[in-house]
Amino acid sequence: MAQHLPYEVLTATGEKIAFEFPLHPETQSAMRVSQLLGAVLGTLDRELRVLGNTANGDVMQALAMALAVRTAMLHAPYTVGQELATALAAHALAAAGHCERDTGAVGNA
Repeated sequence: MAQHLPYEVLTATGEKIAFEFPLHPETQSAMRVSQLLGAVLGTLDRELRVLGNTANGDVMQALAMALAVRTAMLHAPYTVGQELATALAAHALAAAGHCERDTGAVGNA
C-alpha cells in the first residue's frame, strides 16, 4: 500500500488547506519530507514578507527552477532525475487538486 503524507498549511489570509500527498515508494523518511517541506514554505513566507508584493507566477517559476537545479545536482543521468522530478511534481499537483479548504466561519454566526 502506498504511503501518504498528510500536510496542513495556514495561508496568510487565514485559510487552512489540508493535503494528502502520495509518497514515492522509495521515500526513506516521511518525517524528513515533511520537515523539508515546512522549511521551504517557511523560508518562502519569510522572504515574501520582506520582498513585498510578488506575483504568484514569479514564486511558482522560482520553485520550478529550484526543482530543475536540484535535479541537475543529482549524481545520475539527467534523464533519470528529470523523469523522477516530473513524476513527483505531477503526483503532488494531482494531490493538490483534491485538497480540503477551510476558510473558517464567515459573517455573524
